[in-house]
Amino acid sequence: MNDSTQAGYLTPTSLPPDYDEQLEREISRWIRGISGLPDGMVLPRWTAVQPSIPVAGSDWCGFGITRMRLDVYPAEVTVDDDSNARWQQESFDIICCFYGPSGMAYATFFRDGLFLEQNNAELNRAGLSLRDCSDIIPAPELINNQWQRRYDVTVILRRKTVREYGIKSLVEAPVQFFGE
Repeated sequence: MNDSTQAGYLTPTSLPPDYDEQLEREISRWIRGISGLPDGMVLPRWTAVQPSIPVAGSDWCGFGITRMRLDVYPAEVTVDDDSNARWQQESFDIICCFYGPSGMAYATFFRDGLFLEQNNAELNRAGLSLRDCSDIIPAPELINNQWQRRYDVTVILRRKTVREYGIKSLVEAPVQFFGE
């Protein structure tokens, strides 16, 4: 049993939001859509199987989730007599490193496009919203003994997560009152 009628640990009974590769795919589509980089030129960092770095002289972006935060005070809400939900806000810091001869241009396309309502509407469809954006920081990188232009911008995305647990409501208690 995975509910409060038995002693022991409870695990969520609802499906989790996207994490790991599914979340990275969504972020990749978002970066590509706003920056205008072509397919295959927005690559996740720190994956088990590393993709090949595009050839020198190519414009591309490498991104990675560098921090994941939770709000301090989640909310617990009764869904029905058989379950409760925990509502929580998560934030993700995502570093986006734009490389190539037009790296600065792509970084500014991305930064400026973050604040367009239509672009945010697309992000909202994935359950995410923009919270903040850093300055663009030049950070040239030596790759294969060749200096590459690199421009970093960090964005913070937020989302609400809802996890349901089998916490039963106390509907009636088998208690008898007697005496005065």
